[in-house]
Amino acid sequence: MTADKEKRRAISREAARRRRRVESDVFSDLSRLLPLQPTVRAHLDKPSVIRLTLSYIRMHALLKGNPGIKAEGGKAVKCGQSNGSAECQESDRACDEEEKGAEEDAEPSEETNMYLRTLEGFLMVLSSQGDMIFLSHNVSKYMGLTQTELMGHNIFEFTHPCDHEEIKNNLRLATGEVWCGGKRDFVMRIKSALTHRGRSTNLKSATWKVLHCQGRAKACITSSSCLLLTCQPLPLSHRLLSTHTFTSQHRMDMKFTYCDQRVTNLLGYRAEELLGRSIYDLCHTMDINCLTKNHINLCIKSQSVSGQYRMLVRGGGFVWVETHSAVIPSSRPSRSRPGTSPPLCILCVTYVLSGVEEPSLQLSLDQTVPTYQC
Repeated sequence: MTADKEKRRAISREAARRRRRVESDVFSDLSRLLPLQPTVRAHLDKPSVIRLTLSYIRMHALLKGNPGIKAEGGKAVKCGQSNGSAECQESDRACDEEEKGAEEDAEPSEETNMYLRTLEGFLMVLSSQGDMIFLSHNVSKYMGLTQTELMGHNIFEFTHPCDHEEIKNNLRLATGEVWCGGKRDFVMRIKSALTHRGRSTNLKSATWKVLHCQGRAKACITSSSCLLLTCQPLPLSHRLLSTHTFTSQHRMDMKFTYCDQRVTNLLGYRAEELLGRSIYDLCHTMDINCLTKNHINLCIKSQSVSGQYRMLVRGGGFVWVETHSAVIPSSRPSRSRPGTSPPLCILCVTYVLSGVEEPSLQLSLDQTVPTYQC
């Protein structure tokens, strides 16, 4: 009886080893089909292979517009099954050639790298449920997490809980947007594993990074909709300053406390006469909502970008501008909230995007008076 038990156990162990071997072979064949570099594929575990495979299938269906499995995909899987026949050997050679071609395709082209450098951000494709089905390879430069670590995960796992409702609203496709697509422009906070010195840390020590997301919502064949976005980080940078840019500081109610002298050449106002005035006084009435949204984002997320709006010019007319803003915290901690610093001021960098339009049109009394009455 004991001998029979040992025999059955030996058979069971051998069957389990065979199953694990077959499973490993299947996962190895599957990982080889992924358009990734061999060094990346070598470090993928089984859940990652499944997650990335599903993401690439969804992305492939999205690009081809066909939810069915392609014939060449089925052929590639069959190549992994070898029975020693001449046909399979020929298929193996074809499969090796396809694999080499896939490795070459996995390398980003110089043109793609140039576009991503110009963008100063990364690309993201989200499903209607918020799954990240594609991210450009340079995402690690901004988040400290690689493309393979993020693809297939849900965006809500990495974004600030207070921004989830706004993200859900942008994922929805309204009735009027089904055929033409809907523009999207919002700011969200996302986990970043990069320190201030550019070093990578673990996700438990991640900090929040503010991203400016722009793109379109599209109706898809495979799912209800998807979101195509360009994501740019919003550190307030002075390296882009030029003669068509001016900086300013404001209180939390957006009243000027400082403005540099370049505003005179761009808008006609002297810097000292703007002190104590609100930036809303210089904004075109029809663009007040744009500034209000920017102001709310600032108060909640500490950084924001206004989008394009019109700023009034002394003497008449307006120019199109875009303002990048950040809340600068005080160095001393708050008494009511120990460990946090109260806001010191709002720092803005305003980019003038156009020349003066409608110079004979005066939209405010402030455009007609020689100086402000402070």
